[in-house]
Amino acid sequence: MIEKHAGSCLCGEVRFEITGPFERFFLCHCSRCRKDTGSAHAANLFSSSATITWLSGEGSIRTYRVPSTRHERSFCAECGSALPGLQMNGALLVAPAGSLDTALETRPDAHICVASSASWDRDLHKVPAFDALPG
Repeated sequence: MIEKHAGSCLCGEVRFEITGPFERFFLCHCSRCRKDTGSAHAANLFSSSATITWLSGEGSIRTYRVPSTRHERSFCAECGSALPGLQMNGALLVAPAGSLDTALETRPDAHICVASSASWDRDLHKVPAFDALPG
């Protein structure tokens, strides 16, 4: 069975479908990924064989590449949501896990670049957890 995933941005302007398997799923803690997400890490899926079909909003996609690096980020020009992008001259599809609307059955393969983790990104399992906004 061919793996398929649907996804979109926060405002719904950009919609896409990814066909094919993801080979890797990494949670990256490097400073660039933290800046990209505004969070402790980026959660990205990687595939050298999957294809992406843009269903709507392709003209609203912007891509920023950090000069003199391989680090790049695609996003919706309207709402700023992270979006999939083809990298390494189209050889690698990188998809933010949070951009998918369909369930993802795989779990992350690894936390990477943990030496660059934010100082507050420690022992987070000890922080209280709530199912909704705390009262």
